[in-house]
Formats: sequence, C-alpha cells, structure tokens
Amino acid sequence: MTVSAHDVAAVLRERLPALGTKKLHKLLYYCQGHHLATFGEPLFSEPIGAWDMGPVVERLWRDERYDVAPPPRADLDEAALNTIGYVVSRYGTLTGRDLEVMTHGEPPWRLANAARRPRDRALIQLEWILDYFRTDGAPDDGVDDVPLDSAAVAAWLRDSAAHDAGVEGAEDSLAELRAWAIRGS
Repeated sequence: MTVSAHDVAAVLRERLPALGTKKLHKLLYYCQGHHLATFGEPLFSEPIGAWDMGPVVERLWRDERYDVAPPPRADLDEAALNTIGYVVSRYGTLTGRDLEVMTHGEPPWRLANAARRPRDRALIQLEWILDYFRTDGAPDDGVDDVPLDSAAVAAWLRDSAAHDAGVEGAEDSLAELRAWAIRGS
C-alpha cells in the first residue's frame, strides 16, 4: 500500500518528537529505500529530489514551508510501520548533518547530483534507490553480520567532520564506516 510522504512524516514525528526538517527528509529517504528494497514497492508516492543538503521530498517540504494543509491522513499498514520503526532504530540517533553526510556518499544521491547545478535540484530515480538498498544499503549484506551502531556512527561522523573540514573529496565509503564501527565495538 503506497501512502503519502505526509503520512510517513507524521509517524516519524510521533516517534521522534523533536525531529527537524533536514533529518526528517533524510529519514524519509531511508524509509523509501528500505521499504522499496524489502517489499518491491514505494512506501510513499512523492518523488525524492537531490538538493544541496541531500535527499528531499519536495512536495512535503513545499507544503510545510507554505502552510498548505496536508491531505487527509491515511492509516499505515503493518509493513509501513515496521519500515518506519526499522529506520528510526537504525538512523534515529544520528543528526540531520550526520544523515546529510551519509546520503551524499550514497549512489542514489550522487547519480542525481552529477547532473545537478548548485542550488538546483534533480530527481533521484526510484531504480537507483532500489538498486542501492538491495545491495550496499541493505540491512544485512553479510559484512561480518555486525549491524551498524548509529551512536557509534554519529560519534565517528563528528570526529571525521572535524578532521576533514574543508578537505575536498573527503567522503567516506560505507565500507570505511563499517570497518570503523567494527573496530570501535
């Protein structure tokens, strides 16, 4: 069952009461990716764009920015709620900035960004999201069967941001993040 990003955002805000806009949009991207890879269909119908600060659901962003009333709220099925719960547990302790850094290093945003001018936006294709979340972004991709600890990743991102400040091309790969998280456990 495909719902609106407004519905998913409402549940995310219920589970994370102080949720900021940047973090919300990155969590929506992760919800869409994990749901699409797991169930073969999008969680919500609105497209996701690549913006300067990462993935954004433009329709939701615009509606909230200009106080447009959301559509009537739909009930989410168990699969949708499980996807949201998984995303909150996996990424919920990360900051909006942490999530921005992570999404900038992932193929869906990078592919869309390649054709995008600064301060412009480009569509992140669902196929790119599906391909990524079925492979490198999958929750269990066999890398030592050790899940990423979001608190450890958040600490690592803060440390590396200070180290990489102003360094062009200082993005880290998912493999480097996992190696660090495993060393830290």
